[in-house]
Amino acid sequence: MMRAYFRFRGELNDFLPANLGQEKIPYQLNGPVAVKHCIEALGVPHTEVDLILVEFLNYVGFSYLVGEGDRIEVYPVGHADELETVRRLCPNPPCHPPRFILDGHLGRLATYLRLLGFDAQYHNDIEDEDIARIAFERERVLLTRDVRLLMRKNIDHGYWLRSKDPMEQIREVLKRYMLANSITPWGRCLRCNGQLEEVLKEDILDRLESLTKKHYHEFHICQDCDQIYWKGSHYQPLRQLVSDIGGEAE
Repeated sequence: MMRAYFRFRGELNDFLPANLGQEKIPYQLNGPVAVKHCIEALGVPHTEVDLILVEFLNYVGFSYLVGEGDRIEVYPVGHADELETVRRLCPNPPCHPPRFILDGHLGRLATYLRLLGFDAQYHNDIEDEDIARIAFERERVLLTRDVRLLMRKNIDHGYWLRSKDPMEQIREVLKRYMLANSITPWGRCLRCNGQLEEVLKEDILDRLESLTKKHYHEFHICQDCDQIYWKGSHYQPLRQLVSDIGGEAE
């Protein structure tokens, strides 16, 4: 029986059963097979892999054909930062800050990202196939809790959220993509992700309730869905949330 041996480093062990963490894992070979296939068969999506090292010496790409007895070390994103001569397997997103797309279970995270000013596309009624297509065609970073979704071959940029808690998730995203200095709150519509622009009160007067007309004078409007925003009773809690998240991200 032909076998190769894999060891996953760092946070890649988040995808493995606890008893296999940092251990040498045997993988049965039935013929030549790409190392990417082996890695994902063991549960680790390619979007989380930055380096693959064979026999402690040779850095290889995802197309490398695994041979009998190969000892393969797999490293997470971030490990290659100090290795300038090594070709990273997980490229940086095409723009900074990245544009995101979130799967249908991450509505609260999408709201938090928009609140901080990040482009976060989200629909709760979209199929996985369409999410993957949009992520590829529009060069968006896919955020998901679905490991299998990240294994689709047309996904170039993606991140598997470790936590189920939206506050922890936003911290993860800010850290992973180094966004602490890119926070620009109050620039996006929390409902549709469109950009907000200042609007004169007299131009929207007929759309305001009487008490809003009386007590508020500064307004913004979404350029996509026409939603109107002002600093009402919801503003202070949101401002505190932005302050808390931004402070922790620095």
